[in-house]
Amino acid sequence: MAKSISLHKESIGLKVVIYIVCVILSILSLLPFIIMFVNATRSTYEIQQSAISLYSAHPIQNLIKNWKVFNGKSFDPATGFVNSLIVSTCTTCLAVYFSCLTSYALFAYEWKFREAFFGLIVGVMMIPGTITMIGFYQAAYKVGMTNKLSLLILPAIASPNMVFFMRQYLQASLSMEIVDSGRIDGAGEFMIFNRIVFPLMKPAIATQCIFTFVGSWNNLFVPSILLTKREKYTLPIEVSLLNGDIYKTEYGSIYLGLSLTVLPLLIVYALLSRYIVEGVALGGVKS
Repeated sequence: MAKSISLHKESIGLKVVIYIVCVILSILSLLPFIIMFVNATRSTYEIQQSAISLYSAHPIQNLIKNWKVFNGKSFDPATGFVNSLIVSTCTTCLAVYFSCLTSYALFAYEWKFREAFFGLIVGVMMIPGTITMIGFYQAAYKVGMTNKLSLLILPAIASPNMVFFMRQYLQASLSMEIVDSGRIDGAGEFMIFNRIVFPLMKPAIATQCIFTFVGSWNNLFVPSILLTKREKYTLPIEVSLLNGDIYKTEYGSIYLGLSLTVLPLLIVYALLSRYIVEGVALGGVKS
């Protein structure tokens, strides 16, 4: 009896320690976002005096002032937001669907050069994108595709990192008996993929949607090279303009721009995070 009580106390103590650690890690993770949102409601003078603060003396007045600076002088955050939303959403949809389709072909079908093709995909993963940017820009310039949002979207069809991830997920979670049963019932290959396989990949899709959307939304390097017209600027380019000579002292407007940039990412994560948790729980049950 005494031994069981002792074990029970140790279990409670361990849980308390785990909860405390989780709370501390959560605070450390959220603190930069809280400081960023608070600084968006502070004046430049207040930020210069103390960059880290959880209090703003006049939040509404400072927010209005920062917004006027943020929205003024040939700066168009609405256009940048729309362009970023179009590029990120289309990039995510294309990358996820075609990567799932490619990974399914690599997993479910037996064909002659399957392993060689997968090796090629792994090899492409090792090549940094910055190395190919000069050739990519030259090719885009020759075909007249610069200053077009479609040039930022179409390359997402080929996403070797996502193909690799999806293939590994299919190997761990998809049973070919399900596919064979669909074939026996007379379903076509595309119907099997779209109606059976694709829904089963929800946890992996949710994970990759978050990564792809965040990566596309925060992408500054490629758009800054390919886009030169202001009406085509994405939001990261617009926010980067706040560091120019005119806006370099307006720290409040810079934090406001960063806050607007982060908000869609938080919304996407909030919508898709439950699928990631469900996937982890499902994997634990299977194991």
